[in-house]
Amino acid sequence: MKAIKTSIVCCALSGLTLTSCIGSYALFNKVRGWNEQATGNKFLNELIFIGLWIVPVYEVTMLADTLVLNSIEFWSGSNPVAAGTTKEVEGENGKYLVTTTEEGYSISKEGEDTPVELKFDKETQAWNVVCDGQSYEIMKLCNDGTVDLNLQNGQYMNVTPDAQGVSSARDAIMGATFYAAR
Repeated sequence: MKAIKTSIVCCALSGLTLTSCIGSYALFNKVRGWNEQATGNKFLNELIFIGLWIVPVYEVTMLADTLVLNSIEFWSGSNPVAAGTTKEVEGENGKYLVTTTEEGYSISKEGEDTPVELKFDKETQAWNVVCDGQSYEIMKLCNDGTVDLNLQNGQYMNVTPDAQGVSSARDAIMGATFYAAR
C-alpha cells in the first residue's frame, strides 16, 4: 500500500513539475532581489543570504515556485507573483523603469511621468502599445506559430519567430537595402 501511495505522489509531482516550464521564478527572485537591496552593505547582505538558506526561506520559495507558481504560469500564461516587479534598465538615452503588470509591461523613463505600456490582449492574441491613452496594435500571434507584424503603413507582414523572421521584419521596418560589393 505504501508503494502505491508513493507512486501516486511521484506521478502527481511529475505532472506538476515536468510541464516543460522553466518559469520566471518570480517569488524566489523577489526574495533574492530584496536581499540584494536590504542594507547596501555587501557583507551584511551576504550574512542575510546565508541566514535565508539556513532558515530555509530560499528553499521554500524555490519549492513554491517550482511546484505551484511556475505550473500556474505555464497553464495560465501569467505568474501571480510576477506582477508589480520593477527593474531598472540602462538605455542609450538614460535609465528606464520596467514594471511587470497583469497585462504586460509599463515602461517609464526616469524623471518622466508618462509611461508607455505594452499590453497583451488574450482574446485577440495581440500585443498593443498604449501611450497617452491611445492604443496601437504592434503584433498579433497566429495559430500556426507565426506572427503578424503591423507595419507603419497599416499593412501586416507575416513572419516566423526566429532569426530569419526578425531579419525580414527589420528589413521591412527600416527599409534596409543591401548591395553586393565588388
